[in-house]
Amino acid sequence: MKIEGVIFDLDGTILDSTWVWKQVDVDFLGKYGIQVPDDYSDAIKAMGFEQVAEYTIARFRLPLNAGEVMAEWNAMALRAYSEKVRLRPGTMELLLWLREQGILTGVATSNTAALFEPCLKHNGVYDLFHSFTEGSEVERCKEFPDIYIKEAEKLGCRPSSCLVFEDIIPALKGAGSGGFVTVGVREEAWGYENEEFGKYCDHILYEISDAISLLKSLQ
Repeated sequence: MKIEGVIFDLDGTILDSTWVWKQVDVDFLGKYGIQVPDDYSDAIKAMGFEQVAEYTIARFRLPLNAGEVMAEWNAMALRAYSEKVRLRPGTMELLLWLREQGILTGVATSNTAALFEPCLKHNGVYDLFHSFTEGSEVERCKEFPDIYIKEAEKLGCRPSSCLVFEDIIPALKGAGSGGFVTVGVREEAWGYENEEFGKYCDHILYEISDAISLLKSLQ
């Protein structure tokens, strides 16, 4: 196939950052005497940032609005993203290789620019992406193809010639329903069985460092 573009999820896919949000959940809900339920992470995986805030408020009956919750989460996460979050091994090499090949690169994330911009700049890769799309730019969450379609439009790529790298099953299903070629990147934090995870993506990677070999085989 002729690969025109590659769209990346950030958290858990190319950023080693799932630990940040787990700690934010613990600290934020702990202020209200609430332990993080076992099903909470699964329930919010594919949601956009504002959707997660609204869901959290409704589920735990918090005396806050979505703007207040998001502002508090951002403040809690900002230092970690600015100073501590690192790329998953192999990400820098992959992005540089894609640039050498003339393949466009974009981001489709449920995160916000206030957090991911300083993180990508701190790690020296912000300028290796051509465009970014946040969950707030589309109506539906990552279980639907909207965010990937919007990012592909920004890149000027056809879905059938564009790969989407994701680490969660709902997002892989959403991208696949939009006609994109899907690459599942294993993130052990989610606890997916290999067989289960493999059902929902066209290709599977255990490490981002294996991506260049995969892409060479597809060209």
